[in-house]
Parts: sequence; structure tokens; C-alpha cells
Amino acid sequence: MLLTKPHPSSLLLPSPSLPNPSPNPSRFTPLPSGRGRRGLRVRASSVAPAQPASAAGAQPSAPALSRVDVLSEALPFIQRFRGKTVVVKYGGAAMKSPELQSSVIRDLVLLSCVGLRPVLVHGGGPEINSWLGRVGIEPQFRNGLRVTDALTMEVVEMVLVGKVNKQLVSLISLAGATAVGLCGKDARLLTARPSPDAAALGFVGEVTRVNPSVLHPIIESGHIPVIATVAADETGQAYNINADTAAGEIAAALGAEKLLLLTDVSGILADRNDPGSLVKQIDIAGVRQMVADGKVGGGMIPKVECCVRALAQGVHTASIIDGRVPHSLLLEILTDEGTGTMITG
Repeated sequence: MLLTKPHPSSLLLPSPSLPNPSPNPSRFTPLPSGRGRRGLRVRASSVAPAQPASAAGAQPSAPALSRVDVLSEALPFIQRFRGKTVVVKYGGAAMKSPELQSSVIRDLVLLSCVGLRPVLVHGGGPEINSWLGRVGIEPQFRNGLRVTDALTMEVVEMVLVGKVNKQLVSLISLAGATAVGLCGKDARLLTARPSPDAAALGFVGEVTRVNPSVLHPIIESGHIPVIATVAADETGQAYNINADTAAGEIAAALGAEKLLLLTDVSGILADRNDPGSLVKQIDIAGVRQMVADGKVGGGMIPKVECCVRALAQGVHTASIIDGRVPHSLLLEILTDEGTGTMITG
């Protein structure tokens, strides 16, 4: 049975800089930074006798109560996922907007601070397109995949590994956590092979093997791995790997609790022409039936296939969520509502 929920635009959270109370206590609103309790050391003789406070004056403010309620309601989810690995694929609109980028990074750091073990796998399409334009190359795509000749591959590796990856590591550090930047070539994390459509796509690859041994000590030390999806084959030839695919394979190799794909759509829709028909939860059999019936098509098919493959290899749940919604990661993990479609095994 398909469960639907309102379009996630109705779940937009207030900006962290304006911590207004939310009418729905299940929404997770980050506490504003720099507003801890202030302590003052005084002598007993300097303290005036306490005056009786009115009942109204003794009550905490409504915003304070709202924030405490939100934290309290998040507790069962924090307890459930504490110590669990969650793999997040990051890209699309959430990477283009500075505000959304800040939201994603802060959410990731918060999850790490409360005991989850996040792993960030990223693309960088808009940045790649920008740099290709600077060197006079027109980006080309075929069936949603970037056509990658030798020169384009050099730009892809330079931008993803040398620029985007290190920017994300720096942003995580600025937000108060520590991160380690990697790509698929490092410690043979990912081994690639040419795509079956290599004649048309060039150096677009598929993942043949994941060696997660380099990730375990990083995760156990409390750091956040940040992985750029460039990998090499057995001969050392570099390949551009689809970030969704790489995230799914890494999640399976790590035995992750959750795989979360941040996308530019709200999730799987029961009716592709009705944005309000979001499917809240569905199992593998149900999503395969939707593909067979033509209800899932276009660019959603590879995302669904990535999720199904990860679930088949032991990942507990896979979610396709709307990266355009502020704090979509927290909504998906720390509330009952979520922001997208959760696929279960």
C-alpha cells in the first residue's frame, strides 16, 4: 500500500537565525548558537532575599518551551540511531544555494554531535559546468549522464576532488566538526570499470568494488568522511562515477542504517503530474511495480535502482528526499513526518 503525505513545501522550517516556535513539535529546529546560559559568581552576603514571583512570571517563554519540546520529541530518534552509520548523497539544488548548503552542513554536524555516524558522498555538477565553460567546453549529457571525454575528465577530477571536496571539508570544520576529504582513488576506496555505453559516454564508470577499510578508522574517530566520486580502474584510468550510485555502493559496504539521496524533487510521486501525491513509504516490491506501471520514470529510475540495490545488500532503509527543503536531513531522520520517500526492504 502506498502512503502519501503533503508536499514538503508545507514542511518548510524557519531559518535558524529566526528561531520562532513551530506549531508542529515534531519538527526539529536547531538551537541558535551563542545563547547559552550565563553564569555569575557571587557571595552569599550579596544575594538579596528572593521575592515571591507571580505565576505568570515564573513560566518559561513560549519559544523556550517550544525548543525544549522539539528536543524532547527528537530523543527517541537520537537513541534509535545513535552509533549508526548514515550515508548522505549531496548535490543538486542543495549544493547551488549558499543558504541550503549551510543548512545541510549544519544538519550533518548536528547529527554527528548527537552520536550518529554520517558519511557524505557528493557530486558537483553546477561547479563542473562552470569550469568547463571557462575552458571553452560545452557540457553534454546523454540519458542524464555527463558525456566525459579526456579533457572533461581532467576538469571533473580537478573540480570534484580539488575544489568542491575541500570546500565541504572546510565548511564542516567551520560548523564545529572535523572531516576528512577523500575520493574513490584513495586507498582504492572505489574501483571502477567503463560504463556499458562507454562509446557514447566516454570516461563514465561503474563501481565494481568498494574497499571501506580506509573509512572505518575515520568514522570510529568521530570524523566525517567526505567522498568525491572519482575512481580509477585496475590500470589507473580515472572515471567519473554517478554520485547516487557511488553512495549506494558505499552504504552497502559499510552496512549503513540509512541511505539518503538529496535530490531536486520531493520524492516518488504516485502521480507524476500531481506534486501533492508524494509516497511516504513503500517497499521494494511496491516500487518495482511502480516502475513497471510507468509511474516512475526519467531521472528517478536510476535513483530508485540505486536504493533497491543498496537495500538488497543490507542497508536498512533508503530515502529519496527533497534537498530544497531546509533541514530536510533532520526532518527525515529525527521526525515521524520526513520530507520524502522512504524505501524499505
